[in-house]
Amino acid sequence: MLTTPVLIVGGGPVGLTASLALSQQGVRSLLVERHPGTAILPKARGINARTMEMYRQMGLETDIRAAGMPPRFGKMILWAESLAGNEVKRLTPGRGSPKNLVTSPAANCGCSQDLLEPVLRRHAEALAPGGLLFSTELTEILPTEDGVTGVLTNRVTGETGRVLAKYVIAADGAHSPLRAMIGIERTGERDIYDSVNVHCRVDLRPWVDERPAALYYIDQPDLRATFLTINGSDRWGFLVHSLSVYGFSKENLPPERCIELVRQAVGVPDLPVEVLGISFWKCSAMVADKFSAGRIFLAGDAAHETTPSGGFGLNLGVQDAHNLAWKIAAVLEGYADPSLLNSYDAERRPHATDVVKATYLNMSSLKRTERQSAPKLPRQEYLNEQGLVFGARYKSAAVLSDGSAPPRVDDPVTEYVPSATPGCRAPHVWVEHKGERLSMIDLFGRDFVLVAAPGGAAWREAASRQVTPRVVPYVIGDDVVDIDNAWMEAYGVVEGGAVLVRPDGYVAWRCRALSPKPASALADALKILLGHEAAVRAA
Repeated sequence: MLTTPVLIVGGGPVGLTASLALSQQGVRSLLVERHPGTAILPKARGINARTMEMYRQMGLETDIRAAGMPPRFGKMILWAESLAGNEVKRLTPGRGSPKNLVTSPAANCGCSQDLLEPVLRRHAEALAPGGLLFSTELTEILPTEDGVTGVLTNRVTGETGRVLAKYVIAADGAHSPLRAMIGIERTGERDIYDSVNVHCRVDLRPWVDERPAALYYIDQPDLRATFLTINGSDRWGFLVHSLSVYGFSKENLPPERCIELVRQAVGVPDLPVEVLGISFWKCSAMVADKFSAGRIFLAGDAAHETTPSGGFGLNLGVQDAHNLAWKIAAVLEGYADPSLLNSYDAERRPHATDVVKATYLNMSSLKRTERQSAPKLPRQEYLNEQGLVFGARYKSAAVLSDGSAPPRVDDPVTEYVPSATPGCRAPHVWVEHKGERLSMIDLFGRDFVLVAAPGGAAWREAASRQVTPRVVPYVIGDDVVDIDNAWMEAYGVVEGGAVLVRPDGYVAWRCRALSPKPASALADALKILLGHEAAVRAA
């Protein structure tokens, strides 16, 4: 029987990110994926700035950007009757505005899933040799008191074997067999419209070079489609929307007919087109009623299914993995009570619900389920969801309130004001550390990090007394130079104050001014945050 601390079911971006994050936390895992390799179709493409921050902290940003599309294609969305015909409108996404770009050192990135997954797989296998099994499916599962036993089936040979894990992460997609096995239901809008993704090789440079865009919406009386930029030259995704509304079906869309539709959308009847792959799917907006059952946790599309309008699906999923990995590691390493894992559902499900609702409203504004004879432009929030990208505020036992509230905004979907209020993402501020210019977020990652304002050297001694978990201290003006003198205001503290940041980059606790007993204050905060006080009360 195989044994592993964590079994990850699903080898897409979410599962691969979970493997990476656990390895970087020092936790061994086993990932199983039913397909023989990584994605062969482009699927998701948009990686938002918050997710790129996360990958930056994990050391993957450079490789992902190198695999992605040319950055110039990510700055515009275009509507037209055909690529060679009348242009209707151009839209500059609000997420890429100068005002929003200063929020983070990591900008958005366009990298299709078939190019992203090999990057993630390469790094995951380097950190966990032998820890990824493809062509392997979880076919049975039996939760026990101290773990989970599963049956793995090799899809090539048919051989079966058992695996015993302490915890399981279900990252096996929107139709998650594992979610069905453990009986978790979903709530929301199911099968809103049907679509087909056509991966094709076609040279569109004559119509896109002078107007690079991430999406080219095509609206005609008998066709609604979108060209999805992959490399900006000869490889594209072609998405046909609302198939049944326009009389299309899986049966009447063979490759030859798909080629005709591509040519119709471009407006060039004899254009050379090669179909590389076809995928039929239905759009839904669903959230699981709970994100865990015992020792099994849902992540990614298994937990929440968004519409594609806004590009949140992949981002929401890999951020699930990032949130969950350090918590599982803390419990397995023995410095957190298992009750810490309850914070995963408490933090991620409310945020997922907000995001799924926003993507549904985006989709509705585009009238995806209705026949349109003219282009339908989206609501103003579309691709302007800065508040959803950065503004999630966690409320759980893994966050210790200081009685403050984050800055009020009129629209939490589109507006974001950086704040170090506990539960919020730790703000980006430019600093200098060991002679290198960095973002503050570059100092966060594997460990808890305690950042103290000038006059807060006593917090360094307090951190040094913490053995488990390890707390890495920085003192502004000592270890770290505040280049723009912006840190204290951004983090909401006065001289001698301190902020404790979790491994996932969210503020766990804040002490606005120097505590009379820094070591006790920090130790007490960690005891609560890691579930020990709750465990004592429960006993």
